[in-house]
Amino acid sequence: METKKPGYARLALMVSATSVASQLAAPTVAFAAGSDILLPKPAEFIPALIAFIIIWIIMAKMAWPAIIGVLDARQEKIESDLKGAEDAKLKAEENAKAYEERIEAANREAADIIAEAKRDAEVMRAETLAKAQEESQAIIAKAHDVIDAERAKAMSELSGSVVDLSVEIAGKIIGDALDVDEQRALANKYLAEVGSLNDD
Repeated sequence: METKKPGYARLALMVSATSVASQLAAPTVAFAAGSDILLPKPAEFIPALIAFIIIWIIMAKMAWPAIIGVLDARQEKIESDLKGAEDAKLKAEENAKAYEERIEAANREAADIIAEAKRDAEVMRAETLAKAQEESQAIIAKAHDVIDAERAKAMSELSGSVVDLSVEIAGKIIGDALDVDEQRALANKYLAEVGSLNDD
């Protein structure tokens, strides 16, 4: 504040100097025009100068402090507005930075969710493939069992038919030398031997 008052004092001096110069210039202009009417007379000039000095002192004591106060208040308001604008700018920058950090965190979280979903999908795919392989192997094993059972059944039926046919043929060839049970036992023994040879 102290640095501003000398400036306003200089302003007051400039105003008073301008007024004095205007008063002094008026007679010069009038003198140049050749008229004595506008020339101040010493009896009028001294009271006018005293009145001007009194008015200037009154203005300096009463009006100038009010004007300076208004100007100071205006300057303080401008500085306050500038500071508020700077604070608002800093706050906006902080909000923008926080917003960017939230966006980055959301992007990281989304990437983590996607990666976890991919891992879960891979696990489910592996489990599904393993289960499908187990089921296919079980189906194949069951099919083999069914085929083996059907083969064994067919072999049993075939061997029974062969035994009956052998007994019948042997009975016709040999006659009644062997009874039916002995012929069947002999045919079964022969088929067992043939089966053991096929297995080897």
